[in-house]
Amino acid sequence: MTLPSFPISRRGLLKASAAGALLPLTGLAPRLARAEGPIKMAAVYTVPVEQQWVSRIHQAANAAKARGDIEYVFSEKVANTDYERVMREYCEAGHQLIVGEAFAVEDAARAVAKDYPDRAFLIGSSFKPDAALANFAVFDNYIQDASYLTGLVAGAMTKSGNIGMVGGYPIPEVNRLMNAFMAGVREVKPDCKFQVAFIGSWFDPPKAKETALAQIDAGADLLYAERFGVSDAAKDKKVLAVGNVIDTQKDYPETVVASALWHFEPTLDAAIAAIKAKSFKADDYGQYSFMKAGGCSIAPFGTFDGVIPAEVKAKVAEKEAAIKAGSFTVAIDDSEPKSS
Repeated sequence: MTLPSFPISRRGLLKASAAGALLPLTGLAPRLARAEGPIKMAAVYTVPVEQQWVSRIHQAANAAKARGDIEYVFSEKVANTDYERVMREYCEAGHQLIVGEAFAVEDAARAVAKDYPDRAFLIGSSFKPDAALANFAVFDNYIQDASYLTGLVAGAMTKSGNIGMVGGYPIPEVNRLMNAFMAGVREVKPDCKFQVAFIGSWFDPPKAKETALAQIDAGADLLYAERFGVSDAAKDKKVLAVGNVIDTQKDYPETVVASALWHFEPTLDAAIAAIKAKSFKADDYGQYSFMKAGGCSIAPFGTFDGVIPAEVKAKVAEKEAAIKAGSFTVAIDDSEPKSS
């Protein structure tokens, strides 16, 4: 997949010396890590902090702030065309750890990291780390383990054998979760059909709802809610939904039957520890989202605890234990899922 790149601006990178010459500010930046004291962290988000994916990062950052491990500031709803500028401003302000998502601004984000080698960058990305860019580590929500478990539940709960799935964009971090969910469904209901659609946005609840309503009209009696808005459609039409990244059952007690939860705390805590140890490097932090690392879980069944068949709950518990023990591995399939 080719991601758009944006021109690199050099504004703010140079400072006049006493003699009038221009000096690069990167040479004046504080060291990448301090052995003591809170780390200054800044996050740059393209969506509101209420959005599922970002909300988990925000929650983990606030927890680290409460512990005294970091000082935390953030910018939300940053346009792709402004992303690089905001990153540079935080670097100039002395923030040591920059967190964000570069799914549509990959080239620009890596260019900023190259210009500020004394900063640590922990960036959501569909690509792997580059050893040549030692201060740029990547992460993603590898919660395929939990998504697979919710698929087991969905396979038992659909009556029509027709499931609707609404995602943001068909990129690896979305595809792998959908594919894991579908694998879980097929293990319980092999002949299940799927309607797969992408709305071309990370945060457009009305469009997601409209797409989901069309899938219900086409026979879906259960929806995979990768985006906000899908559960609203399910609630309105009195069908079931499976949540993604966060648990929304309290808002949809008669609708959301199961949810795959992402816990960003292990990812952020590992980065903080590396910075404090002065060992932060180009690395793939996706591993910290795996279930065995504590990075994901299946939400409590809550209002559906007595509705989901006992044998399915037992199967979920069995598979969950096997995943944590390492005796069962959920396949990571980044290919774009298709309707069937």
